Amino acid sequence: MSEGLAARGDFDALVIRTDYGDDRAWRDVVAALLRSEAHIHFVDDPAWAGARIDDVLKAARDAEDLSVVFLADHTTMRSGPHALLAVTTLTREDCTDDEDHARLTEFGREFRTTPAGVHDIHANLSIGNLGFEEYAAWARENPDGVYRPT
Repeated sequence: MSEGLAARGDFDALVIRTDYGDDRAWRDVVAALLRSEAHIHFVDDPAWAGARIDDVLKAARDAEDLSVVFLADHTTMRSGPHALLAVTTLTREDCTDDEDHARLTEFGREFRTTPAGVHDIHANLSIGNLGFEEYAAWARENPDGVYRPT
């Protein structure tokens, strides 16, 4: 499954489609992401159908400069805002110590974001301006648990 990841550009957000039940919803997700002005590498390969978070993280382990992946899963395809699942790729080994890792994952290793949030999240994590835990906390503040950029 990692073949589709190799073509990702250095500054591209990675969006992996894991649900193949609704092609129209997928087209809507892609259109919304393209409106966000983000540079995105789409992985649209049925080999990823039903992939779990751990499958994705294992495949993305060797990707350089990638601290978050976005999954277009079953929930994405059926939610009103097409909220993607943002998942940190950082592990305990990537952190300076247990305390650093605990802070990173204080609100979990994933949260949902609207397509409009993908660029904001990816760009700020890439340059170290904000941390994954900050976005996860903002998502958690919303009643539906979805991050929406302001």
